[in-house]
Formats: sequence, C-alpha cells, structure tokens
Amino acid sequence: MTPPSIRPDVAERALQRRGQHHMVTRLAADKTALIIVDMQNYFVEPGAAVEVPAARAIVPAINRLAKSARAAGSPVVWIQMTHDESHLKSWSVFYERLNSAERSAGDLEALRAGSHMHALWHEMETDPSDLWVHKSRFSAFLPESSDLAKTLRDRGIENVIITGTLTNVCCMTSALDAMMMNFRTIMVSDANAARIEDHHFATLNNIFETFGDVRTTDEVAGLLRDGARQAKAAE
Repeated sequence: MTPPSIRPDVAERALQRRGQHHMVTRLAADKTALIIVDMQNYFVEPGAAVEVPAARAIVPAINRLAKSARAAGSPVVWIQMTHDESHLKSWSVFYERLNSAERSAGDLEALRAGSHMHALWHEMETDPSDLWVHKSRFSAFLPESSDLAKTLRDRGIENVIITGTLTNVCCMTSALDAMMMNFRTIMVSDANAARIEDHHFATLNNIFETFGDVRTTDEVAGLLRDGARQAKAAE
C-alpha cells in the first residue's frame, strides 16, 4: 500500500522499477537513524525570514518519531543550518548570485551558531542521547556541508529516515545525496513541510519514483517498533 500523497501513475512506475512499492520493508534499529532537518526558529517561528507555517504542524509527528527511534535504539540526529563568514567565499554562488547583499547579511547573522534564529523551535523534544550536526549547505550529506555521512557510517547506519523542513529544499537534497551515497532513504510524508503544498507533494512523488521510499509517521513508527521486537527476540 502506498501513501495517499503518491500519485497512482508514480506508484505504478515505482512498482515496475523495483518489483514492489516499498523499498524498505524492515528497519533494523542498529542500522537506522532518524534525521531531523532544520527545525530551527529561522524556519518555524512566526514572522521569520524563511517561515514555513506548515512546519509547526509537523512538530508532533517528528517528536513521536524521535521517541519511537530512541525506544528502538536508533540514533536521532538534529541537523542545523549553520553559516559564518567563511561560507561567503566557499558558497559564493548562494551568497553573491542567488541572494541580494542585504538578504545574505541577514541569513549570515540569523544562522550563526548561538543565535536565537539558529536554535531549535522550542516545541522540539530532544534527549541527551541525541546527535547534533551543523551543515553549511542545503544537503546535510555533502562532505563540504557536514560530517553526517561519516558519522552515520562509523555507527553502521544503512537506513536514514528524513524529516523536517523544507521538503523541497534541504530535506529533498539531503534525501537525494543520502541515496547517492548508498543509504536506503525514507522520507516521511506527514513529517516534512514546505511553504507550498504542491512543492511538498511533487518532492514526495519524485523521491518515491526514483530515489527512495515515502512512508507515513504511523508506518515508520511501526517499522521501528517491529525492528526492535525482532532484535530482542533474536537475543
């Protein structure tokens, strides 16, 4: 059964490509990580420069998945977009070509580590066992952006569950690069958020057809729970 967010024709092409709708049917807890992308004040707080109103609605789903992952023994990884002056040169296309000087200055100040806008939205539920990763590009999996891929590989992680915002920017590019780097990738349909609903659904369909899997929060929580039970039974 495919998520309601996936178009029938996309589901059919995915079925023809891989012989089944879902790429991931089991999640081993010790090989799975929950990735939570950019749920920071800069993207979630009302009135923020890049406010994504729908991001506030997915907070309960992300918190639920984080609890499910911890209970199963899977790491929870909080990703924070983080910029400083060094990125003015190393990512000059973004700062000099895709943004005005005024907007670039605002982004640099807002996404500086330790600032209010850089911090997680206050409703996000963290735990001392969680991991924290700063990234400097949209994708968290680019080596130039962060050490996330190495951190996960060092832990034996093979499956990544992508949640957060924006579906069609940082979540999408992270999902694409994760697959390109050989991680089995799941995007959670109701735990990602975009500014424009059409962009959200287009991204989910693109991922499902070619790059990975799309599941609901209920489905992923169930897979995590089942994986933990199977691991315990095998002890």
